[in-house]
Formats: sequence, structure tokens, C-alpha cells
Amino acid sequence: MEDHPPSLRKPRFSLPVDADDKATKFRPFSLSPPHMRAFHLAWLSLFACFFSTFSIPPLIPIIREDLKLTQADIGAAGIASFVGSIFSRLAMGPICDLVGPRIASAILSLITAPAILATSLVTSAKSFILIRFLVGFSLANFVANQFWMSSMFSGCVVGVANGVSAGWANMGAGVAQLVMPIIYTAICNNLHMPNSTAWRLAFLVPSLFQVVTAILVLTYGQDLPDGNYRDYSRKKRLLLDSKEKFIDILFNGLRNYRGWMLALTYGFCFGVELTTDNIIAEYSYDRFDVNIEVAGTIAAMFGMANLFSRPMGGVISDAMGRRFGMRGRLWGLWAVHLLAGLLCVLLGRVDSLEGSIVVMCLFSVFVQAASGLTFGVVPFVSKRSLGVISGMTGSGGTMGAVVTQLLLFSGSEISTQSSISLMGLLMIVFTIPTALIYFPQWGGMFCGPNSAHEHYHLLQ
Repeated sequence: MEDHPPSLRKPRFSLPVDADDKATKFRPFSLSPPHMRAFHLAWLSLFACFFSTFSIPPLIPIIREDLKLTQADIGAAGIASFVGSIFSRLAMGPICDLVGPRIASAILSLITAPAILATSLVTSAKSFILIRFLVGFSLANFVANQFWMSSMFSGCVVGVANGVSAGWANMGAGVAQLVMPIIYTAICNNLHMPNSTAWRLAFLVPSLFQVVTAILVLTYGQDLPDGNYRDYSRKKRLLLDSKEKFIDILFNGLRNYRGWMLALTYGFCFGVELTTDNIIAEYSYDRFDVNIEVAGTIAAMFGMANLFSRPMGGVISDAMGRRFGMRGRLWGLWAVHLLAGLLCVLLGRVDSLEGSIVVMCLFSVFVQAASGLTFGVVPFVSKRSLGVISGMTGSGGTMGAVVTQLLLFSGSEISTQSSISLMGLLMIVFTIPTALIYFPQWGGMFCGPNSAHEHYHLLQ
């Protein structure tokens, strides 16, 4: 038998794979290349970006006193942090389609690391708002994260892979809420620095963290099971028998209404999660008269539920998909999203610290699980424009955060607790788009497959 050259031999993987060499098993505590190594690099890199973005909110009680910020300034800064992410997430999807998630993720982290370091240089409300805008760009790393997982894991486990990767990464917001007040206090007490210097020095930590994770991604990461995009892009185009240009891939994704429906849904689960991350420490500090460390700990409990809650959403999505098909994935998303909205309404109506913490923890579990369930559907919308659909959905998340922050948390007309309840009502309303999603070959929440469209496939 004729031997094949080494470069043409089919690679051997430690995990079972499908025809596209995507893993059909997900083992989160394995480091085996390329699938599980990509998983760990993806979540750690995004973790660093979430840590950076949400390293600012837990120190706002200190920063606002030092910079003489008004509540309007703080609200505008919160909005700015999400506005930057909207456009960067939209761009990140097509960029991943062109250069692969590894390069896209690492370059974004390296570009935005100086922005979080520059937080130590702000002296006015305008510069503070500008820095939050620039730092927010780093959250586009989420799109690269989900794209990378969808490139490495088969449809039978992609929901849980997306959920665990994003969930563990989103814990960066919670860890930042917990760690940044501790770093600030340690600098004050151990280095005997004044408050105005201590909070500035604290931002060395998130900026260095981003740089280190970007270097790890570039050094050890791999875009696809068989190699990197620059090596396999031609092979991929031949396999897909496609000579489409970038603009064709972009508009193919933008024309797919399912992507827009998922963006709306995601805007009022993940977007609400981002807004809560932004306001919960200050809310606890002001309403329940706790100190900055306790407020940070309470906020950390919300963010760190992502350790299991968002992955749980991915697990539920895959389990419902195996049992009931796409209809199960959509019904699971709707039900969890609705419960999250009801708990958000309740959170704003609880008057005691203890009760607020209990409801907040339950709310965090359901709202984060809803995000995981959303991205349990995303990989099935379009194979050809996966990056575009991921970017659209991810941008919907940050757009939802901008809307809720702008409407409910940017002035003093409405109390924060009332605004939280109103945010829950918006969540309930925006469960409706889930019912409008329909796949001809799989059906939707209320309708079965359409046999007239039996040739519809994911390349659409």
C-alpha cells in the first residue's frame, strides 16, 4: 500500500471526532490538543477581558469621590463601556471568518490592554467616560470565543462547549468585583498610598493579565482541529466548494432573520447581566450601607455564578436538543429567560439585604443560563456565516445593555430598585422573539419541520 506523505495523513486526536474532525465529546478538565487546549485558551483570554471591563465598577465609590463624578457621569460611562463593544462585536464575527479566532482574539486583547492601563491616568469625567468606551472593545473577544468553540466541537456538544467556555470566562466580571477592592485596600494599607494613588495603581493588574493571556493564545492556540486558518483557508474553501468573497458571507448572515431574533433575545438576557454587573456593587453600597469590600463580594456572587449557570444553559440546550430537537432548544430558552425576568422584577422589590442577596443569586443563575441556551441555538443558524451570526448575537447582548443602562440607570428620576424591576419586565417582553424563530428542516416552538424544504441546510 502506498504511504501518504506526513502532511496528508489524517491527524490522530485524543477525543472522538466527527467527519469534520470536530470533537464529539467535551472534557473540560483535559488539556489535550487541539480541542481542549483551544477551549482553555479561549475561556481564559475572555476571562481576562471581562476582568478588565468590570475592574472599574467595584471601585466607583472611590473613583467618583476622587474625580467628583455625578450620577449622570457614572451612567454615561456605563453606557460608553457597552457602546464600544457593540461595534467591535459586529466587526469581530467577520474578522474571525477571515483570519480565524486565534489571531482575532489575541490582537484584540493586545490592542485594548493599554486602555485599561490608561484608567490610572484619568483626571476628569470626560476622560473616565472615554476610557470605559475604549476598554469595552475588549468584550468583542466573546465572539472569537464562541466562534472558536463552534469550530472545534460538533453539534452534539457545541451547546455545552459554548456554555462552559463563556460561563467560565464571564466569571471574570465576578472575580474583578471581588479582587479589585482587595487590591485597592492592600495598596492603601501595605504601601501606605493615598486613596487617589491606590485605585490608579490597581489597574496594573488587569492590563498585565490581558497581555499574558494574549501571548498564550498566540503561542499555543490553534484555530481548527487540523491547523490554523492561514494554513487551511484554501483547503476549507475547496471543501465547501465556495468562492464567496467576504461581502457575500457578511450579507448572507445579515439577511438571516434568525440571527436578528437571537440578537434581540440575547440583548435582554446577557445585556441585562452586563448592566447588573455594572450597577450591583454601587447599588449594594448605597442602598444597604455596606462597605466597599462587602459590596464587591455581593457583586462577585452575581458574576461568579457563571461557573455553573451559563454552562448549565448549554447542557440544558444540548439535552433538550437530543430529546426534542430544535423545538426543545427553543422552548428551553424561552422558559429559562421568562423565569429570569420574573426574578429580576422581584429583585427590585426586596427590601432586606439578606433577601436581596438570595433573589440576586437565583436571578443570576437563570439569566446566565438563558445566555447559554441562546448560544446553544446560534451554531445551527448558518455554517457559512457562523462568525457573522455570532457577532450579530453578541452585539445584541451589548446593545441590550446600552438600552437598559440608558433608559433605566442614567438619571435620578427613577430609583435604582424600581429600575431593576422595570428591567425585569423588559426581559419578559423580549422572550417573544424566541417564538418567531423557525427552521424549515427542524421547525420552531409551535410548528414542525416543513417537508417542502428538505434540502435546506446549514450552508444557507
